[in-house]
Amino acid sequence: VTLLYAFLHMRQNLKYFDKMRCLRKRSAVSFLGVLVICLLFMNLYIEDGYVLEGDKQLIRETATHQLNPERYVHTFKDLSNFSGSINISYRYLAGTPLPRKRYLTIGLSSVKRKKGNYLLETIKSIFEQSSYEELKEIAVVVQLADFDSAWCEGMVQDISQKFAHHIIAGRLIVIHVPEEYYPVLEGLKRNYNDPEDRVKFRSKQNVDYAFLLNFCANLSDYYVMLEDDVRCSKNFLTAVKKVITSQEGSYWVTLEFSKLGYIGKLYHSHDLPRLAHFLLMFYQEMPCDWLLIHFRGLLAQKEVIRFKPSLFQHMGYYSSYKGAENKLKDDDFEEESFDIPDNPPANLHTNMNVFENYEASKAYSSIDEYFWGKAPSTGDFYGIVFEKPIKISKIKVVTGTEDRQNDILHHGALEVGEKIVGNKKGRQCTTYLRLGEFKNGNFEITDVEHKVLFDINCMRILVTKSQKEWLIIRSISVWTSQTPNQ
Repeated sequence: VTLLYAFLHMRQNLKYFDKMRCLRKRSAVSFLGVLVICLLFMNLYIEDGYVLEGDKQLIRETATHQLNPERYVHTFKDLSNFSGSINISYRYLAGTPLPRKRYLTIGLSSVKRKKGNYLLETIKSIFEQSSYEELKEIAVVVQLADFDSAWCEGMVQDISQKFAHHIIAGRLIVIHVPEEYYPVLEGLKRNYNDPEDRVKFRSKQNVDYAFLLNFCANLSDYYVMLEDDVRCSKNFLTAVKKVITSQEGSYWVTLEFSKLGYIGKLYHSHDLPRLAHFLLMFYQEMPCDWLLIHFRGLLAQKEVIRFKPSLFQHMGYYSSYKGAENKLKDDDFEEESFDIPDNPPANLHTNMNVFENYEASKAYSSIDEYFWGKAPSTGDFYGIVFEKPIKISKIKVVTGTEDRQNDILHHGALEVGEKIVGNKKGRQCTTYLRLGEFKNGNFEITDVEHKVLFDINCMRILVTKSQKEWLIIRSISVWTSQTPNQ
């Protein structure tokens, strides 16, 4: 009896504990549910605060031209997945699909302006400043992005009359995207305290460019973005090709051929789908040129790569936004043809004491950077070892800058060499031929191929007398003639 009683008592206790466990489970589930809801609200609050603070910081950074896109990488970590095209039906207003892939596509997006219209002049400049051979390698895509159908029809007639030959030749296409494909353009976020009509204008412009980029993604190897009020430098395509060749082996997302807004920004065509998606994702956040800066940074190009002189100039006097005056000009623009150096691939080295990150490589390019070394001594040198023997037609070296006019090479010579020895890390020439002395910090020589009988493996700048001033080598430019027979 005693054992039976003990057994029944134990069963009652077990039932009690089971009930308690169930209550604890229910309580835990309820508590976790409440906790999750609280955390969600806290997260939304924190995110809103973060966005507001982020916007404030972006304004400060943009004002000082010191954007820091790395802060946003976690937000856009899936950007690389956006490689497919956007599903849009384009209307061909003039021209037909390209029969073959080109080297470069030039994209223009245009809307009706309250004052002035420069689109026809821009198209004319593109074609007039290109040679017949260059025209074979380019395609011009004009997107009429206004919802006023009468304006679009009038522009198509003007374009078709003035540029019929280029349309027939397959070099010019005019397209339009119906309004139904556009996202909401009313009641958007008023970032930076912009008025509503300004927010609508810049947001629609982002979408216009996204649709244009999406259309151009498979037309060519490269794409350059222009505005519809731009004048081009003569033979700009040849200059662009030389620059692209000079960048072989280096990573870049955007090459810039103008310092204004989004004029003259060059991309690999394979990046256009991602850029199109990116502009659509954040179309109401900020102006297009700011988004382009973030896109470049998010794809790990931290520094601006801009070439001088500029190839494209803003020529309009009135903005497409409300016809406001816009007299911005690029003072680095040169309209007449100029000769960008070839600067064939080479290894660069120096025995000078380099200041901070102004390393040797920064002098051997068209980019607006330079080498800076501390006070050099007699016998110090800056050396260039070419990857292959070359024939050189012209050499130009510039030292010093406008704000450091005394940091020039006061006493130096330029020499070229042959008979290379050593391994890849320590290659150098055994013999050198002196081509001349520096004058006022600069050196220039032409017809080198007629003065040097051997194929050139090396080139060096030699310091012939110690100086107390530091040395800036601003640019080293090498033009080649025919490739020597190997």
